[in-house]
Amino acid sequence: MSTRPTKATPTTRRPSSAERVQGLVIAAHGRHYIVSPEGSAHTLVQCFPRGKKSDVAVGDRVIYEPTSADQGVIVEIGERRNLLYRSDQYKSKLFAANLDQLLIVLATEPYFSEDLLGRALVAAEANALKPLIVLNKTDVEAALPAARARLAPYASLGYEVLELSIKARPDHAREALVDHLHGHATLLLGQSGMGKSTLVNLLVPDADAATREISTALNSGRHTTTFTRLYPLAAGGALIDSPGFQEFGLYHLTEGQLERALPEFRPLLAHCRFYNCHHLHEPGCAILEAVTAGDIARERHALYAQLLHEASQIVR
Repeated sequence: MSTRPTKATPTTRRPSSAERVQGLVIAAHGRHYIVSPEGSAHTLVQCFPRGKKSDVAVGDRVIYEPTSADQGVIVEIGERRNLLYRSDQYKSKLFAANLDQLLIVLATEPYFSEDLLGRALVAAEANALKPLIVLNKTDVEAALPAARARLAPYASLGYEVLELSIKARPDHAREALVDHLHGHATLLLGQSGMGKSTLVNLLVPDADAATREISTALNSGRHTTTFTRLYPLAAGGALIDSPGFQEFGLYHLTEGQLERALPEFRPLLAHCRFYNCHHLHEPGCAILEAVTAGDIARERHALYAQLLHEASQIVR
């Protein structure tokens, strides 16, 4: 009796664990990521996420499957200590993951935004990151007193402010920053024109060459200034530079996270008359009483109220 040969059912071959590679995401632009494989610091692999959704961030430890000598597909994101991002009710924009601190670069000129500064500090507090404020361009002496006066309330809250002139006194700036950066993963934040790029070039001597190499790996030189990238520091730690931005939404933070992200609020939260006090207009609110007494700046309370309002918006 003859039997008909059966047609073999095609199977999808799954890569073995030996074909999967661990690496660190060192640059991101859209859905394009540059990964430095573990143990191969000078190798750059362009990777893409699996599927349409992408939630990979610079600083992530990932596992990818190579598809060629210099490309791969990210199949797993390692456990994160934290993830810093900004959001509104429509979208979110990732900054970086697994951070230790936030370095906020301001300048005597152009005029810096206190709203963005306040939001960056709230984001740092909400993610348990150490914030460090740098006031750059202190050699512009005519604008220095006003900048100092604007930052005095933040210094009084315990935030450290470093006054630097990165171009005029580079050696002093480097010396002032080295201890703060050593052994830490630090994200640089700041508006355009504040001196972030000058700071990166000061601390990472080959930053321009590294940026060109990453841009080449992304297959587009025009992205040179518009992608987030990580630079390992010679003394240990890493510096992560992000593009300048004009908005910093914190739509994703809850009311409880927001009230605890302002250090001047925290000691008073247990003293409001109502346990579910929103600190906006409730009677017996310890926060509002402190604002009236001048112990909490009205501008800081206004920032809290604005963030709370934004977080309550619902897309219909």
